[in-house]
Amino acid sequence: MRSEAEQSGGEQLIRRRRAIAVASDHAGFPLKAHVHELLSQHCDEVIALGATSEEPVDFPDVTRAAVELLRTGKVERVVLVCGTGAGACIAANKVNGIRAAVAHDTYVARQCVEHDDVNVLCMGAWIVGPQIIDAVVRAFLAAEFSTQPQFRRRVAKLAQLEAEMRREPS
Repeated sequence: MRSEAEQSGGEQLIRRRRAIAVASDHAGFPLKAHVHELLSQHCDEVIALGATSEEPVDFPDVTRAAVELLRTGKVERVVLVCGTGAGACIAANKVNGIRAAVAHDTYVARQCVEHDDVNVLCMGAWIVGPQIIDAVVRAFLAAEFSTQPQFRRRVAKLAQLEAEMRREPS
């Protein structure tokens, strides 16, 4: 089944967005400028956060700052780049309202948005290079959350689970 975002010839329609954030820790820093340039082609503003060199920074701090931009409506989506994508994904999913996924291929990048309303893409700079990152980020940006009831119902259940867990004592 083809994505609604795909045209004939495999080109993806990417809706221009107001703002997107890109953030990296030191492991993701070597690809951060590349991702920034790619995002700038598809939005009016790219907000870059996190590492400014390969000096160590902690991905939970970087992730917190980036997803806060999403939670407050300053950006529409976030792309996080760390060593594997896993640490940033774990940190992002600790924040209410955030649905993050690690994607190193276009199928997952598209599917996680269409079916799970993912708003944060996590990628590993140690895992993929610039060409794969380009394709994966474009698939993430082109994808839109499905209007099909089963996907809406499941994401509503995620929000319900999140609300229930907030009420439980730690």
